[in-house]
Amino acid sequence: MQLMKPSPGLQPSRAGTRRCSRAQMQRNSFLADALVGLFPRPKPRQPAEIKLILDKIEGSRGGILTSPAEKAEIISLIESVADANKDAITTTNKLSATWRLLWGTEKETQFICKNAGIFGTQAGDIYQVIDLDEGLLQNVITFPPSGSFCVNSSISVENGQRTSFKFTGATLNRASGKTNIPPFGKGWFETIYIDDSIRIARDIRGDYLVVERDGPPRLF
Repeated sequence: MQLMKPSPGLQPSRAGTRRCSRAQMQRNSFLADALVGLFPRPKPRQPAEIKLILDKIEGSRGGILTSPAEKAEIISLIESVADANKDAITTTNKLSATWRLLWGTEKETQFICKNAGIFGTQAGDIYQVIDLDEGLLQNVITFPPSGSFCVNSSISVENGQRTSFKFTGATLNRASGKTNIPPFGKGWFETIYIDDSIRIARDIRGDYLVVERDGPPRLF
């Protein structure tokens, strides 16, 4: 017995099937976006070592009040984080930001902060501005209400964690005017940890710094 073939008019349209499929995908995408908006994904939890470092540097005035024993303990924790993250890629666009100093070991920065009275003021917040797209690095010590000491550098990524820089100049900004200082060297730093809010780095001289994200790159 010969089976009857369906009439051409009754056969499903492939184009119509594709249209329905696309429409369904668009609806699903819209629903997914709506759900993400209503129930945003939680931020990744910081490792226990990072929380411990942040606890230990709290109230240290950027490292000025850290005792030698406390400094050794903090550095040991940082090196532990570095070892755990040795294969991490940290020189991504996440590096580009204005970073506010929480703690550091650089002697020059601490000297200026301790002796800001020489400039007739007190040291305020300290920043590191990184802009990978523009190839710029700026280290800033502020002297409220409007003064600052800014060291400018060019910057380039060397590998997954190391970034090199070359000083291009420095400026001391005071109410009485600006004093320009010629460029004086080059070096590198390694970002051994970075997340949405905290970055930890060590540099060519063995100094360390812990900084907090303070918005997108903004030069002073």
